[in-house]
Amino acid sequence: MFKLTSLNLNGLRSAATKGVADWVAELAPDCICMQEIRVQASDIEGRFEEMAGLKGHFHFAQKKGYAGTAVYSRHAPSDVVIGWGDAEFDAEGRYLELRFDTPTRKFSVISCYFPSGSSGEERQAAKFRFLAGFFPHLLALKREREFVLCGDINIAHKEADLKNWKGNLKNSGFLPEERAWMTRLLDAGTEGAGLVDVYRHLKPDTTDDCYTWWSNRGQARAKNVGWRLDYHLATPAIAQLARSEEIYRTVRFSDHAPITVDYDFTL
Repeated sequence: MFKLTSLNLNGLRSAATKGVADWVAELAPDCICMQEIRVQASDIEGRFEEMAGLKGHFHFAQKKGYAGTAVYSRHAPSDVVIGWGDAEFDAEGRYLELRFDTPTRKFSVISCYFPSGSSGEERQAAKFRFLAGFFPHLLALKREREFVLCGDINIAHKEADLKNWKGNLKNSGFLPEERAWMTRLLDAGTEGAGLVDVYRHLKPDTTDDCYTWWSNRGQARAKNVGWRLDYHLATPAIAQLARSEEIYRTVRFSDHAPITVDYDFTL
């Protein structure tokens, strides 16, 4: 099995103080994709180059204490792609792709941190720019290779993906335009990208147990007033190999919960 995990850390150093490395050691994934690491190269040196025996790869934001992505991997990649070619968002450290290519297979694991638009109109406009540019990137990538994109997508796709959907119809993360983008991404028709939401492939009808993010306000986590914002998005052939999933809630490393999927193949 290939065990793949995704987790928005809300700060690597913060999550480290809460025992995330011990948890990774116990979980023993092949790869763990991390978002919002909020560190620079100088913070990594001598401390975070490895975690639980996995080698770390990083895409740092230019702005200190902001965004950033990482992938810790048990397997050495054949190539590491830092950024997806958009200057605005590559400066924010939002995309890291590890390629594991062989003569018979082209396969990538991607850690991606989509922008949030919740802080105001300016960031929502940036989020829409990201979505507009990222769709053709994924479409082109899918023509070339199999992949799983793990990440904090910052979009709850359907009503089942958040507790209070009626109250969030006009809020970032559940806007009609964002949801339509997700629908098109998952559409297997000529207008869509044909990717697969792996969690929904395995658990098509789950509601309250599907959430991966809770606000820090109003006892949202205690009351399970959550959103499903963290995804595995896979090419169809890889999605068909998904066998089981787990959203881990026992220990809280950040305002997100890690999601792990076991895929029936090995690197």
